[in-house]
Amino acid sequence: MVVGAAGLGYAAVASVSRLPVYPLREVVVTTPLAQVTTAQLEYAARSSLRGNFFTVDLDDVRGAFEKLPWVRRADVRRRWPGGIEVRLEEHVASAYWRVGETGDMRLVNRYGEVFTAASNARMPVFSGPEGASGILLAKFDEFTRKLGPLGKQLVGVSLSAREAWQLKMEDGMTIELGHDQPKAPIDERLARFVNNYPKAREQLNMNVAVVDLRYPGGFALRPVAPAAPAGKQERKGK
Repeated sequence: MVVGAAGLGYAAVASVSRLPVYPLREVVVTTPLAQVTTAQLEYAARSSLRGNFFTVDLDDVRGAFEKLPWVRRADVRRRWPGGIEVRLEEHVASAYWRVGETGDMRLVNRYGEVFTAASNARMPVFSGPEGASGILLAKFDEFTRKLGPLGKQLVGVSLSAREAWQLKMEDGMTIELGHDQPKAPIDERLARFVNNYPKAREQLNMNVAVVDLRYPGGFALRPVAPAAPAGKQERKGK
């Protein structure tokens, strides 16, 4: 009798859940959005909402919203009597990520996670081994603080497969940091450069293209190559 009653109860619930009196009438997004568009929300909802209030698969709905370019995470729940409530967390982009040899651009969020979306914002450019985006984001903040006294804006950080660092400044200057060495740590070499660069540049009176900090006891400066005279450029073209 107990088993029979349980079976009848399940059948009753299943039957009621299929009735047309429980349709899904609305999807309510409870968070303000800066990047995700209304069209994208509508597409995610239409592609995932199947069944009624009781039978809709919330995992499918969550997955559809999390596939949207700027969505980092989605929380989905039923909202009585005929709605679905969605809370979205958007990515907040902090930098561009240049992918390997292809040069394709992705984005890095404030947690150091790489994601795919389009942006035209002014942000630094990172490149490095797969999975190193979080390390580069943290080092970017650290390098920015250390270079602050120079009054130059850091716009790019690269880490090679052999863990050699390279920095790119807004004025085009490249800083070769190389590897972190026990006898000549990067922090020491960078501090020496920051303390001595203004005087060295003034004495040498040149525009610097590359700063090489891979020397344990000093650094080298490479000047910007002079532009070829217009006449020579024309003869070369002929």
